[in-house]
Amino acid sequence: MINKSVIMDDAAIRRALTRIAHEIIERNKGVEDCIIVGIKTRGIYLAERLVERIEMIENVKLPVGELDITFYRDDLQHKSEDAVLQGTQLPNDINGKTVILVDDVLFTGRTVRAALDALIDNGRPRMIQLAVLVDRGHRELPIRPDFVGKNVPTSRTEIVDVQLAEVDAMDMVTIRQLI
Repeated sequence: MINKSVIMDDAAIRRALTRIAHEIIERNKGVEDCIIVGIKTRGIYLAERLVERIEMIENVKLPVGELDITFYRDDLQHKSEDAVLQGTQLPNDINGKTVILVDDVLFTGRTVRAALDALIDNGRPRMIQLAVLVDRGHRELPIRPDFVGKNVPTSRTEIVDVQLAEVDAMDMVTIRQLI
């Protein structure tokens, strides 16, 4: 793979998350009965950042959770036989709550489908909304995000790579071209 281009730097990621936080508050007319849940791995860090921004705006600290979709994936047979369940940690009872699922990149929709299955196995939320940092298109399932940091039209031969300081020591989103 060769590095094609940087599509978001740390400032652009910060601005996108601030905008998404405002959109979450506006769409839900506040954040009462909302829970933010990040899809492992990078979705968790984005979820935590959204919680911080919402707290600065609304003076309310939302519960934040982690969702492990390892055994809900429909491509598990193509993954390592040694797949490790990292564990789901939801902050409260999700029944009757608005759950905002957070992920880094939305592509085919299969990760979100797995996340929906995992979430429903833990309760019955009143509503589930989806927030993604990057929507790159190419959906294979009828899944649409409610909140998007950046829409990036891509080809199937490109990879969107999200790097976050918590994991990668820097904040940046790049597009890489498969050779």
